Formats: sequence, structure tokens, C-alpha cells
Amino acid sequence: MKGQEWYQADSVAEEYDDKRFSKGGRLIDRREKRAVLEALGPVEDERVLEIACGTGRFTVMLAERGADIVGLDISDAMLAQGREKARRAGLESTVEFMRGDAARLPFPDDHFDAVFAMRFFHLADTPAKFLAEMARVSKDVVFFDTFRGSSFRVLYNWALPMGSRLYGREEVERLIDGAGLRLRRADHDFVFPYGFYREVPNAVADPFWSLDGAVGSNALGEKLSSVSYWTTEV
Repeated sequence: MKGQEWYQADSVAEEYDDKRFSKGGRLIDRREKRAVLEALGPVEDERVLEIACGTGRFTVMLAERGADIVGLDISDAMLAQGREKARRAGLESTVEFMRGDAARLPFPDDHFDAVFAMRFFHLADTPAKFLAEMARVSKDVVFFDTFRGSSFRVLYNWALPMGSRLYGREEVERLIDGAGLRLRRADHDFVFPYGFYREVPNAVADPFWSLDGAVGSNALGEKLSSVSYWTTEV
């Protein structure tokens, strides 16, 4: 995995949410959470696994909706943030956070109703192995996002501390097919990349979001979108 040392640092974990999801980043947070909810559907009493759960943004959100959820991450520092988030929400007894390797998931086949990963595949050196493991332990939905190689993300990528893997649609479709999954739905988002939204006030982000949606609603906009959401099924 790229950037493991950076990602696992205590200072990065402590500042992760504030640096990425304040100001205009709140819009990113809302959009990503909506994407997860749309992909997974009703989660009450569903067994769910989140890969690379980080600070538990999605883990806690789904627990609040009644999911029986496990959040897995390689970073002890990130997991500590997630546990604290669950504690503040009064969910520490209903959410399980565990350290683990996404390439060797410690669960039997078909153990979960749904498995998902957000902000993960751009760091993956062996995406086929990770996706195959996600498919193995899910009996229904597998959901993930990727950063697109045909977008403005190419420029933003140069500034990232660990670099990011960018994907084209054909590559993702090969990965999905190789994992024995079927593509149910693909959505594309954020013509203006994350870095732009994080730098503007929240009040400015919303009008740009409207423009972003208008540009992204056609074929050209899809190609320029920096993020793709992939909803697949076993």
C-alpha cells in the first residue's frame, strides 16, 4: 500500500476529519455518505463490513441506522479516532473496530450482507486482490469508489503526499469481472476535485456543487468527473 507510514501517523489521524471535511469539505462528506447509503440500501439488522474505515465516518453512520457493522483498518491511530467517535455517539458497544489486512480478511466466505470501501482503492498496489477478498466475504453488495484518470485529479495528484492510483472505466470493469462480481450501477461525481472544495467556504461550495452537477450530467462531464462510485453484487 502507498503511504502507509503517512496514513498511520497519530498526527494525520487526529487532524484527518478537520482537514478534509470542514469548510467546503462538508459537502464532500454529505455526498459520500449519500453514495454509501444509496448503494447499501436499508441496513437495519444487516451485517456490514467497512474496509479501510479510517476515523469511522461511515461506520458510525451505519451503526446509527441499525447495522451490525465491523470497521477494519490497518492504522491503530485511525481506529482510535473511530472508537472515540462511536463512544461520543453512544455506540461503543454496538460497533466493532478491528485492525486487519484487507488482502487477507479474517472472515469466512459470505459472512456479510454488504462490504464497502471508500477512499481506499486509490492507495491499493494490488486492487484485484483486495476486491476479490471483499467479494469473497460478501453474499450480496460490494461497493467502492475510485479516482478517475481522465479528470482534473491528474493535476491534483501531483500534490498528494503519497500519490494516488487513478483508474479508467475499462480497468475497473476488468477488476469487477475478475472478482466474480456483477456491476449494478456506476455513478460519477466531482468535476471540481476534492482539493478545490476543501479550500472554499461551505457557503461557496454549494453553488459550485450545482454547477458541478450541471457539467457532470452529460457524457463529457462523466469523463471529467474525478470520482466514480461502483455498486456491484455477488
